[in-house]
Amino acid sequence: MNATEELNRIWRLAGMPPEALAFVRLDGADPVLPSSFAVGTAAQSTIAAAALAACELGHARGTPRQQVSVEMLHAALECTGWFSVDGRVPDLWDAFSGLYRASDGWVRIHANFAHHRDGALRLLGLNPQTAQRADAEAAMQSWKALEFESVAAVKGLVATALRHFDEWDVTPQGAALVSQPLFTIERIGDAPALDLPPLSAEARPLSGVRVLDLTRILAGPVGGRALAAYGADVMLINSPNLPNIEAIADTSRGKLSAHVDLQTEVGRGALTALLQDAHVLIQGYRPGGIATLGFGAYQAAQVRPGIVYVSLSAYGTHGPWADRRGFDSLVQTAMGFNHAEGEEAGDGKPKPLPMQILDEATGYLIAMGASAALWRQQREGGSWHVQVSLAQTGHWLRGLGRVAGGLRIERPDKSPYLETSASGFGKLCGVRHSAQLSRTPALWSRPSMPPGSHLAVWT
Repeated sequence: MNATEELNRIWRLAGMPPEALAFVRLDGADPVLPSSFAVGTAAQSTIAAAALAACELGHARGTPRQQVSVEMLHAALECTGWFSVDGRVPDLWDAFSGLYRASDGWVRIHANFAHHRDGALRLLGLNPQTAQRADAEAAMQSWKALEFESVAAVKGLVATALRHFDEWDVTPQGAALVSQPLFTIERIGDAPALDLPPLSAEARPLSGVRVLDLTRILAGPVGGRALAAYGADVMLINSPNLPNIEAIADTSRGKLSAHVDLQTEVGRGALTALLQDAHVLIQGYRPGGIATLGFGAYQAAQVRPGIVYVSLSAYGTHGPWADRRGFDSLVQTAMGFNHAEGEEAGDGKPKPLPMQILDEATGYLIAMGASAALWRQQREGGSWHVQVSLAQTGHWLRGLGRVAGGLRIERPDKSPYLETSASGFGKLCGVRHSAQLSRTPALWSRPSMPPGSHLAVWT
């Protein structure tokens, strides 16, 4: 367990030039947050990889390499996703989200979206309009954990049974993950190198790169936000018909934010026009969902030869759960992290990790993969497909090993790492970006704005 070694592994897997690694400084060591897992190493190595890949693309565009420094504590605090708006720290969990005792174990339900919450309550035989949390807890005790998980999945709901690591390992999906790398970068078509403007030495390394961010919740938005910090023009595309969670205020820093309804011909035409001038498209909808609307990876490459297309999923591209919906908290539960953390705590209760590190680390792998694939696109041409998943990141995190005594440390003071800015949501306070670039500091030049604040056109 060493952040420098993990960064080197990520860098090699991305096919990036090893000489760039001489320009990285990583300070600190686990534990930095209370966990028996190497969450600090996961945060620091992925953030450093994202920043270094952006800088290497900048170098390929004519600027000198620059030093990238990441402090582990700062990186881990950034990955907690803490923020406030007008002094209020939002409660990011619905009252029905969380762990429930079943007749033979535990089930975690993700209820932050009303349709997921109401579907789970109906499955429990409850009226969503009148049910209370205690009603759901009582109803769950008549279910077996794996049975509820299976029926919920068939209905397109989001719930998972709690497993031990060894129980996860013998599932078909656990076995499928073992053969999958942390991420993949694949050439999916021929195309000339896309035109990128030359950079001045003072320009951030991704200046002039246009990114379409078709993601929701956390991992994808974090990836787009990182690219914006390094200078990319990132446009968040939301449906006017879908709800959002309050974390969008934090993850929209640095982005344009537009509404496009892909259920309409006008909306699909608007996205096609945006795609024709984009360099990167990131999407995190359920597997296959965006392709049914005409914007899958190969479809996008037909519209925009040379595109770097990034796909995010919950459980990876292979195995019986490849098409299953999921969120960080559910993947932690299914894969064994909650049980292992609770066992280490010794109180007999499952315990979540101290932040949604699967989301956060995957987000920075999205940013790294986008820059690395674009670096390769500039050298070789072609259209490229980057694929990441929360479960692949989870498998990697588990492989980093355990941190002795990690749960005994206190949560550190985050105040030295906070910054405040005006936003369309109110006065926004959040953790400033932890990757320090020696020549062109990472920053968010655009304020965070609500969905639909900008027109769906490049300017």
